[in-house]
Amino acid sequence: MSGRVEIEYCTQCRWLPRAAWLAQELLTTFEAELTELALKPGTGGVFVVRVGDEVVWDRREQGFPEPTAVKRAVRDRVAPGKSLGHSER
Repeated sequence: MSGRVEIEYCTQCRWLPRAAWLAQELLTTFEAELTELALKPGTGGVFVVRVGDEVVWDRREQGFPEPTAVKRAVRDRVAPGKSLGHSER
């Protein structure tokens, strides 16, 4: 599975800080597993997290993600079996 994560966020909604914070959380947790993390400016209320070409979180369907939920979704694709430590309890 791809070690590339993309966070597409709405520039009109000013969601860059939220996207950047989530990117930092993911890079900190998966620094050995991820090969790239991209922030992709978008419009129209978009906030989507992709691993490779697969959407793992879409704000329109699931609301804004808790970091732990996104970490689980990413972990299941890039590092199955990896413990997320205290954030998994």
